[in-house]
Amino acid sequence: MLAGRDLERAAVSALLDAARAGNGGALVVRGVAGAGKSALLADALSTAPDLQVLRTSGVESESPLAFAALQRLLWPLRARIDALPAPQAAALRAAIGEAEGEGDRFLAFLGTLSLLADAAERAPLLVIVDDAHWLDDASAAALLFAARRLQAEPVALLFAARDGDARRFDAGDLPTVVLGGVTGADADALLSAHAGTDVDPAVCGRLVADTGGNPLALVELAGVLTADQLAGRAPLPTPLPLTGGVERAFLNRCRRLDEPAQRFLLVAATDDTGRLTVVREAAERLDAADAALDAVERSGLLRVDGDAVALYHPLVRSAVYRAATSAQRRAAHRALADVLTGDPERRAWHLAAAADRPDEDVVAALDGVAERAAARGGHEAAAAAWARAAELEEASEARGRRLYLAASSAWLGAHPARGSALAQAAAADVTDPLLRARLLALQGQIEWNTRSLNDGYDLVLQAAETATGVDAALGAQLAMLAASLTAFGARSPRAVDPAALLAEPAPDAPPRVRAARALLHGFGAVARSDWAAAAESFRRAFDLTDAEPVDDHMLQPNLGIAAMLIDDDERGLRLHEQQLTAARSAAALTMVEHALTRGAHFQIATGAWSKAAGAAAEALPLSAGTGHPGLTALPTAQLALIAALRGDDDAERHLDRVTEIRDRHPIGITDRLVADLAHWARGLRAAAQPATALHHLEQIEGPAFRRLAALDLFDAAVRGARTDLARTWLAELEQFAAGTGAPSATAVVEHGRALLAGAGDGDAETHFRRALAAHAESPRLPDRARTHLAFGEHLRRARRRVDAREHLRTALALFEDLGATPWAERAAQELRASGESARRRDVTTATALTPQERQVAALVRQGLSNRDVAAQLFVSPRTVDFHLRNCYAKLGVSSRAELTALPLDL
Repeated sequence: MLAGRDLERAAVSALLDAARAGNGGALVVRGVAGAGKSALLADALSTAPDLQVLRTSGVESESPLAFAALQRLLWPLRARIDALPAPQAAALRAAIGEAEGEGDRFLAFLGTLSLLADAAERAPLLVIVDDAHWLDDASAAALLFAARRLQAEPVALLFAARDGDARRFDAGDLPTVVLGGVTGADADALLSAHAGTDVDPAVCGRLVADTGGNPLALVELAGVLTADQLAGRAPLPTPLPLTGGVERAFLNRCRRLDEPAQRFLLVAATDDTGRLTVVREAAERLDAADAALDAVERSGLLRVDGDAVALYHPLVRSAVYRAATSAQRRAAHRALADVLTGDPERRAWHLAAAADRPDEDVVAALDGVAERAAARGGHEAAAAAWARAAELEEASEARGRRLYLAASSAWLGAHPARGSALAQAAAADVTDPLLRARLLALQGQIEWNTRSLNDGYDLVLQAAETATGVDAALGAQLAMLAASLTAFGARSPRAVDPAALLAEPAPDAPPRVRAARALLHGFGAVARSDWAAAAESFRRAFDLTDAEPVDDHMLQPNLGIAAMLIDDDERGLRLHEQQLTAARSAAALTMVEHALTRGAHFQIATGAWSKAAGAAAEALPLSAGTGHPGLTALPTAQLALIAALRGDDDAERHLDRVTEIRDRHPIGITDRLVADLAHWARGLRAAAQPATALHHLEQIEGPAFRRLAALDLFDAAVRGARTDLARTWLAELEQFAAGTGAPSATAVVEHGRALLAGAGDGDAETHFRRALAAHAESPRLPDRARTHLAFGEHLRRARRRVDAREHLRTALALFEDLGATPWAERAAQELRASGESARRRDVTTATALTPQERQVAALVRQGLSNRDVAAQLFVSPRTVDFHLRNCYAKLGVSSRAELTALPLDL
């Protein structure tokens, strides 16, 4: 029975109605044990006779088994898996144990979304997930991935999770309702219904006060108090029977059973199959036969339906299991292991729970569990299995190896704190140089991504030093990694040059080897601010790799970093587009996210702001899906900056979110990028107040962003009478421009010199013209527009209105194309002041498309089907169809052919 809960029922009803209307969504129901979460789910089920229903639940003892809950949920749909794209189908079958072999976890996640969307094509689908706090980590990650991407799919995903438990279901940004206690008429109705008699209002008030209105506690009291006590004719017992809590009440009921029945109940609490045949056979090994089963059933603590056995409430499981002695628990686990000979995963975990000393047979069984889990993307389960195997291992080197494997899996499963702790434990046992190098590299990766860039860099340096003498290829990779970290400001207290760890390659060495060496020297030069040497090294690396596409997972991203460091925008765009294409083809979610966010840097610089916004918008849910919330800071900051460049008030919302993410989560290596983007965005928002703008802009630290924001700082510094600050930045830019010869930097230097030359100065015009000549060699349209505007303003102030108009018209046209509203308004105002009316131009209707609509349109124009587009964007085909229809409506076309024929810059 569900008493009250009108607001919560309304929230559930809205979710179901949205699904009926074709709009997917998710809702998390939270509350303490006994708050009525399962009752609310049952009520939702009763109101949805027109919906298809899939159900699963978390089970405490099953939480180490990768994808266990997902397997139960999707089992009714397994025949439809073949209809999915082949990579998704293979990964999903591997994840749920339908096929042997390896599977990418993110492809399995995408397969889950696609399968649910496919099932919903017949009728709206309701997915119910109870006890979500006990979901195995892989199933929770898959379901949250799907929940965050439900858009145009008629799917309602309803979770219930307990608050106050050791495990927490972290649903992040999903809509949530919290169940509190019931009071008043709702409490009275609940008590009366379960007692079968009226309850005195004063008694009801006392029971509510003593239980906090917990529905399960009230139901239990209604069953143990007498009619006279409930009616107020007899005093209530002191203390109440539930003084120790509902769990204590269940334990008291258990202890009233005879010994065989208690043993049967303990086996049922220890089991995670829910199959009566398994529980009965294991209980028989502990001399608990059918009579014991009858007694437990009569107590109401256990229900049997065919071959399914279920405890009355999850608290029965925890009460019975925790009250048993360690010897009793081990005996129950051993009995279940003896029965589960055909289920190696469950058998291994029961053997591990039954072991109280080193056991090589159990270690071997756990190794098998870990290897199979890791192969199908169940990294959390693999980490747990290898960690338990290490506990049961006697030899220290073997123990260290398993702890390293556990740490690596924990990191891959998005549990950095657990990974760090396991790696630290492994360090005490690992002596093999090659394994030690890998361990140090893992520790460094965790460190620079979650805590300290400098500490992470030092660990990678140690790893490179250790590896150099035993594995030249690994040593080279780690040296490259260390060098690239220095380009982001990483420093170590030990004076070690990564380039000095490796011998110079032979002149006839493969181009990739020589390119890697050139990059290594280039990164070192950047750390020394030797821009001429850096540019020379990087361009040598580019020349060596231009002949053919680079698919080296270490070399390719570092070429992109090199392009960013010397402002080679065209190359940076090309490299990241290649990386993105390859990552999409492989459905490599983390590399897609990396290519999107790093490529956005070049898109922002060159004025492809709509593409950059689309990339950041796509990267946002992808980064959230990795399990590292801190990774969402970078795309959020990019959205904030793009909004600020356009004069969009959404910038404030994004900036607030950036602050929240940085306050709550470790950001790691991208934190300086995030901070610089936020400072630049805040400086743009404060452009009307030069002092405030400068306060934000002068806090930008990264050289690449200082160059990008230089024109904004020059403008604010001149207007705010802070030419000293402008000259400091200009000197830094002059050094970079002289060293690299980058046209974009030369243009900004000449622009800055022109502003500092002052009005009426003939040198100013010379500098402006030099700036425009350099801009002609650079793809940075926003900077070109700014120079045209500043030159036009200079000429107008010099009373050369006719000459000014040419530059002001160009600036206005460029700003309108960019969607830079504040600057377009400033250019229009200047143009009017010159004596010419500013006519608003028609700008391509593509600017009306949302970021996701632009992405869909761009991929469809390449000839991809909806199904292929969905696979590349990690959404369902139905969502693609929804966005494509919106594109048709906004662009005035009715077919894919017409869309492809439009002259659009997407």
